Amino acid sequence: MKLLLIRHGQTPGNVLGQLDTEHPGPGLTELGERQAEAMARSLANEPIGALYASTLVRTQITAAPLGRVHSLEVEVLEGLHEIEAGSLEKLTDQESHKRYMGTVFSWAAGDLDRRMPAGPDGHIFFDRFDAAIRQVVERALDQRHEAAAVVSHGAAIRTWAGRRAEDADHEFAARHVLANTGIVALEGDPDRGWKLLHWDGSPVGGLALADPTAEDPTGQDTARA
Repeated sequence: MKLLLIRHGQTPGNVLGQLDTEHPGPGLTELGERQAEAMARSLANEPIGALYASTLVRTQITAAPLGRVHSLEVEVLEGLHEIEAGSLEKLTDQESHKRYMGTVFSWAAGDLDRRMPAGPDGHIFFDRFDAAIRQVVERALDQRHEAAAVVSHGAAIRTWAGRRAEDADHEFAARHVLANTGIVALEGDPDRGWKLLHWDGSPVGGLALADPTAEDPTGQDTARA
């Protein structure tokens, strides 16, 4: 089956460069709302049979236009939320950004014992994200859906795909941006593995919806961070 992992639209925290991972989290900026609408239009012809969002509000708002286009309810699913920043929460400095992203990409490289400062380790993250994706796949196969869409978060998507996709690794995930409403598309399942179909790092509606002035920590190329 096809799995679309979609990052949420822009939030006020993204503009400020905050590590913003707490529940319920902020909504979207005006640009973020336009990104969500454009993303929905761009995916109008995808055979999406089920639509999921995380427990953070910004993903649910982002998913709503796509739900309307495909006449689907947005199902909120535990386990899809952003990687918790721990004691780095709300910090905006480059050193904190590097520490956060360095930690999550070390998980993608296999160092699951490393812990976010006052936060989770890689075992905790992969256990809960893997479990959520398995639920998505099992329900899709049961309903014979060709594709499912999951609206989640920058660090979570990049870290998970960097470890689980056969055609990507932690270095690939670190180098490839995932801007707001960027999409990582995979094909496969948890048992046979996942093949990377494409990694669209820019907003799906086009570069006109990008904000180059935002100090967005979880979407950028870490080589430039």
